[in-house]
Amino acid sequence: MKISSINELKKISENIREKILPGDNIFLFGEIGVGKTTFARVLINSFEKKKQLKESEVLSPTFNIIFEYDIKDFIIKHYDLYRLSNEKDIENIGLFENLDSCINIIEWPELITKRPINRIDLFFEYADDDESRLLNIKTFGRLKDCEFN
Repeated sequence: MKISSINELKKISENIREKILPGDNIFLFGEIGVGKTTFARVLINSFEKKKQLKESEVLSPTFNIIFEYDIKDFIIKHYDLYRLSNEKDIENIGLFENLDSCINIIEWPELITKRPINRIDLFFEYADDDESRLLNIKTFGRLKDCEFN
């Protein structure tokens, strides 16, 4: 699907927000600057707004590797694995620990070989024009038959 505005991205993120639960994972694929962190920000802020929480300034966790957001009933963990070099690094950060009490949003998940079943993979690409992005969504496990258009 083609995304031409932040409002379209918000609509998709709200649709995803209504279907994901603690224990689910969102993998974000795509080149640098294509919109992975923007999507994470929009989704996290959507959860905060729904729970009547102050919206966070969601930044890329490239240097920290992880930022956590308390959404009252659960935690959203926003990871950026760009600086990790191998699967052992992933094991050391405890990526899938306490999975039942959190939702993981993971940028640059390519190194993960043991992928959790309940997840949504979002593939962002640049469109022909500089203002739009292409988004392909694949779902697995409990989310397999969900539509997110």
